[in-house]
Amino acid sequence: MSSFNEMIKNITPEIYQSLKLAVEIGKWADGNKLTAEQRELSLQAMIAWEMQNLPEEERTGYMGPQECQSKATEVPNILFKSDAIH
Repeated sequence: MSSFNEMIKNITPEIYQSLKLAVEIGKWADGNKLTAEQRELSLQAMIAWEMQNLPEEERTGYMGPQECQSKATEVPNILFKSDAIH
């Protein structure tokens, strides 16, 4: 039996697209539902294949450059107001 990494190397773009569609709709091309284990393993295979074959911005879950929300909005300083210090 091949290792997971060997299996990923053998995934073609067509197989990747088939896995991706199956994960998205929860069914195989023949209409059979994916089990929870099949969905999990298919998603793992998709992500592993993407890491080897796609630029970061095209991978599953990519959200683009993000800034921490706390940095994006200024929080007022209510603990140490300048007029309260004497």
